[in-house]
Amino acid sequence: MRELLRTTDPTEIAFAKALLGGEGIDVFEMDVNMSTLEGSVGILPRRLMVRDRDHFRAAAALRENGLRPVTR
Repeated sequence: MRELLRTTDPTEIAFAKALLGGEGIDVFEMDVNMSTLEGSVGILPRRLMVRDRDHFRAAAALRENGLRPVTR
């Protein structure tokens, strides 16, 4: 698994998941329950992970739709 997107914006997460689902790319959201630890302030980012083999296509899909994927 590779990190594709890291953000504190829940709308970006939802948009990216819908976009990647439409492309047939499986995505796993990490750090969803961190809001319990932070007190629902929204300062800790959530991450979207994809399979290594899907990372290039997924990153291209995000860039084409105005999102900035992680480049590491």
